[in-house]
Amino acid sequence: MSYTLNTKIKQPIDQAIETLKGVLMEHKLGIVSEVNVQATIKNKLGEDIAPYRILGACNPGMAKQVIEAAPEAGALLPCTIAVREENGETILHFMAPDPVLGLENNATVKEVATLATQHIEAAISDIEKL
Repeated sequence: MSYTLNTKIKQPIDQAIETLKGVLMEHKLGIVSEVNVQATIKNKLGEDIAPYRILGACNPGMAKQVIEAAPEAGALLPCTIAVREENGETILHFMAPDPVLGLENNATVKEVATLATQHIEAAISDIEKL
């Protein structure tokens, strides 16, 4: 089982992230964190890489369920999205909730993982219609 769900947007990275945020909101997910990996590598190592960001997507209600069911499973949250630009389009690699949250052997956590996967798959479907 793959640990990512993937799609592309035919937009540069900044525009694609704004599009992604709008689509995620329609599917009850929001971005709670953003790391500009490209800028960090430039700042810390003095090296250039292609545009690359890591976003943390979350639904607070689902996160609360996971944390209440298995507090240590909070280390598996939020759902991460690696966003990279290549040849004028942006590739999105969503963390697949089922295999990642499946590391926690808890029925509630697994139910939340299934629901989160459904939300992400629906968002990917909408992105692919753009």
